Amino acid sequence: MTATLSIEDLDAIKAKQQATWASGDYAVIGSTLQIVGESLCESLDLSAGSRVLDVAAGNGNASLAAARRGCQVLATDYVDELLEGTRRRAEADGLPVETQVADAEALPFEDARYDAVLSTFGVMFVPNPERAAAELLRVCRPGGAIGLANWTPAGFIGQLFTIVGQHAPGPAGVPSPLAWGTEDRLEELLGGGAEVEVARKHFVFRYPSAEAFVETFSSFYGPMVRAWGIVDDAGRESLRGQLLALLAEHNRSTDALAVPSEYLEVIARRQA
Repeated sequence: MTATLSIEDLDAIKAKQQATWASGDYAVIGSTLQIVGESLCESLDLSAGSRVLDVAAGNGNASLAAARRGCQVLATDYVDELLEGTRRRAEADGLPVETQVADAEALPFEDARYDAVLSTFGVMFVPNPERAAAELLRVCRPGGAIGLANWTPAGFIGQLFTIVGQHAPGPAGVPSPLAWGTEDRLEELLGGGAEVEVARKHFVFRYPSAEAFVETFSSFYGPMVRAWGIVDDAGRESLRGQLLALLAEHNRSTDALAVPSEYLEVIARRQA
């Protein structure tokens, strides 16, 4: 449990996480997930002019989706290298998205500032979920909404994380990020200050082959880059074999790779 970790422990863990997410090139993976941000903003029914905060924004999928709907958007992340991707994408699309380095567990904004607070596959990775959830609620105005997309434990990415964790375990004492993909845990984290509704959805990973998926993720996706660097040659072969078997199990295509991965789309309406 996070309660057993000291502030120093958590700071050290966050520093390692920052280095992990800065490795590789997350935009290669993250930009393919754009449709998730679009779906989330549609489900929130965002109005033009709304003040929107994207927390742990990565390369800005939810930020860009909100900006396309005329919202005033601030994208935040604790890894500036990821936000650079958001800035480039927003400029290319002609969208007015602001960016700021910020820790999801200590957001530097006043109470009730935002009409909507978003995070797609981002805040779920914090080492102290209770603190981050409290921050999401604090900066969202009464009557506003928190919108999240979180991978589920039983889905494809949940199973992939389990395999990677067997080869390169995460830090002791940090709860699994996949807990954010369960209704019970979301109710614990957000239910005290918001009415939480969830919908189970799927994102489909599409690649030319299973081998191309493994090569792309091991080269560009921070947690996988870290795992690949930790294990020896035998470990990499074992990890590769297990991932290829998982992909084969979930692939619904006969001539390429199309793997649906379940996630929870979460809409938490802040209580007045």
